[in-house]
Amino acid sequence: CLRRELRARCRRCRDRLLPAGGTNPAAAPLRTSVVLNQLAEKWFPGECERARTGSRLEELLAQGRFREALAAASQALRADSSDLMLRIYRAESYVGLQEYKTAIEDLNFVISKMPNWPEVYFQKGKVLQDSGFVGDALQLFLQCLALDEDFLPAKLEVERTLCDVLSPEKLGESLLKESAWNSPHTRNKPFILGSEVTESYCDLQLSPEQSLGGSEVPEPVSGSLNRARSAHALNSTKDLAKEDGLKRVSSEPLLSGQEKGALLKRKLSFSEQDTVVCEDGRNKHKKQGESTKRDMTLPFGTVPGDLIDVSDFECSLCMRLFFEPVTTPCGHTFCKGCLERCLDHAPQCPLCKESLKEYLASRKYSITELLEELIMKYLSDELYERKRIHAEETAEHSNLTKNVPMFVCTMAYPTVPCPLHVFEPRYRLMIRRSMETGTKQFGMCISDSQNGFADYGCMLQIRNVHFLPDGRSVVDTVGGKRFRVLRRGMKDGYCTADIEYLEDVKVADEEELKKLRELHNFVYGQACSWFQNLRNKFRTQILQHFGPMPDREENIQAMPNGPAWCWWLLAVLPVDPRYQLSVLSMMSLKDRLIKIQHILTYFSRDQSK
Repeated sequence: CLRRELRARCRRCRDRLLPAGGTNPAAAPLRTSVVLNQLAEKWFPGECERARTGSRLEELLAQGRFREALAAASQALRADSSDLMLRIYRAESYVGLQEYKTAIEDLNFVISKMPNWPEVYFQKGKVLQDSGFVGDALQLFLQCLALDEDFLPAKLEVERTLCDVLSPEKLGESLLKESAWNSPHTRNKPFILGSEVTESYCDLQLSPEQSLGGSEVPEPVSGSLNRARSAHALNSTKDLAKEDGLKRVSSEPLLSGQEKGALLKRKLSFSEQDTVVCEDGRNKHKKQGESTKRDMTLPFGTVPGDLIDVSDFECSLCMRLFFEPVTTPCGHTFCKGCLERCLDHAPQCPLCKESLKEYLASRKYSITELLEELIMKYLSDELYERKRIHAEETAEHSNLTKNVPMFVCTMAYPTVPCPLHVFEPRYRLMIRRSMETGTKQFGMCISDSQNGFADYGCMLQIRNVHFLPDGRSVVDTVGGKRFRVLRRGMKDGYCTADIEYLEDVKVADEEELKKLRELHNFVYGQACSWFQNLRNKFRTQILQHFGPMPDREENIQAMPNGPAWCWWLLAVLPVDPRYQLSVLSMMSLKDRLIKIQHILTYFSRDQSK
C-alpha cells in the first residue's frame, strides 16, 4: 500500500508520508517489520499466501501482462471468492484489456461489500475516465476524497480534470450552457462536466445485485454517477453518520451553482476532519487530534491461544517484553529506551549494523502501534507487570535526595546559567532520564582525585535541550539548590549520590543584621567598581556568557542561598575551583561576603597597577 503511494499523510497521526521508493528511485527502499512479519506468517499463513498472490498480480499488471494477470486473478477467485482485493486486480486486468463493462461489474461488487473503501471509488473513477465519462469520474474522485482526504492519486486526478474543465475555451462553453443545465428539462438528463459527450453508456448498466447499495433498482451508470444523493448528507456530519457516510452516489436533481460550490468545497476541504470507520460499516467524523478508542478486533478473527508466545514479543536487547516498541528503518524492533541507549554509543542498528544516522538525526522514535495493540490484547498480564517495573524504575530516577544523578564537570552556582555540551553516552542517558521523569534536574560537581567528585555541589535545572544530528546535545541549565554529598554511587555508567540541601543560616539579631547589610552594600559597590574597570573585551565576554550582574536586593536574607549577585560574581572571577568550592559550601552570608571582599581587594590592587 505504501509503495503505491496512495496517501499523502498517515491516517492516524496526520504526519506526511515520505516517498516510498515504488515510483521514486531516489527514495529509500521500504523494509518490512521483522517482528510483525514473523507474527503474520505464524498466525495467518493463509492470508500471507493471498498477499503474496496479490504481489505477483501487481507485478504482472505493472509489466502490462494483462491476460496473464486476468487468468491468475480468476483462478485465485475460484479458490476464494471472498477476497475483494483479487477483484480489484481482476478489474485492473479488464481495464488493461479495455473490457470496461466487466471491470465496472467487479468494482461495483466490491463497493457493495465495502462502501467505505476509498480506493475502489478511485479505481472506478479511472475506469470511467478511460471510457470518456469525465464528469462521472470526477464525482467518484471527489467521493474518494470525501472518504479519505489524503488519497493522493485522487487529488491529482481532480486537479487535472478541473484544470481541463476550467480552461478558458471550455469555461466559455460552460457559461453559454449554464442556463440550459439549470432548466427543468435538462435536470432530468445526465451531463458530463466539460464534455460534449451526449450518448449514454447504457452498455455499462448493471443488475440490481451489482449496484452500489444493492437495495434500489439502479438507473444507468451515467445517471447514478452524475447526481449527488443529498446535499445535506454531504454537508452535515450528523447526516453522514446516519446515512452511511458517502457510501453511494444516487439520484438527486442537479444542484444550483451556489449549492454546487458548497458541495465541491465540502468534498475538497476535509482538512479539519478525518473519517473513522465504525464496526457497523458507517463513518463518523472527528476533529483532527481528537482521540478515539481503538478497536482491538483483528480482521481475521481470534488468534489461537497455542500460537501466542511471549517470546515473540521480547526485545532482543533487554530480553524483556517490548515496552514502547519502535521499529527502525531496517525493520528491527526494540524498546524505545533500549534503542536510545544503543544509539548513544553508535548510530547503527544493534542487530544488522545498518547505519541509522538519518534516523538518529530525525529523532522520531514513533511507537509501532500495531505491535503495542497486540501486546495489550493478548499479553495484558505481562504488560501490566512490565509497566509496574517501569514505574518503579522511573520513581527511582525521580528521587531528588536519593541516588541523584551527578554530572562531574565544572563548578555551578545558584541562579547562574551553566550551558553544557553533552556528548558522552552516560551523560546522554542521564539527561534523557532527567527529562523523561519530569524532574529536569541533576547535580553538578567538580572532580576529586580521591572520591571521584567533590563533597559539595549545586543542582542544575534544565531549561532547554537542543539535540544535534549526531546525538550530541547542547543543554541550557541554570543553578538551583546547593547540596552536600552523603553517599556516593553509580548507575548505568554515571555517578549518583545521596545528598542533603544547604541553606544560609539567617541572622536574627537586629544589630548583627545591620552590620551584615553594611558589609553587603560595601562589597556590592566594590564588585561593581571592579567590573566597570575591566577591559571592554573581558567585560563583553562575561556579559555574553553569564548575562548582566544581578541588582542589589533589599532583603538580603530572603533567598535560601543569599543574594544572587554573589554567585554571579563568584562565577566570573578567575579563581581556583577549590577556593570557589569552599565559598559554595559556606552557610554564612557574612563569611561568604568576607571571602569575596578578599578576592576583590586582591584583583583591584592588580587593576591599579
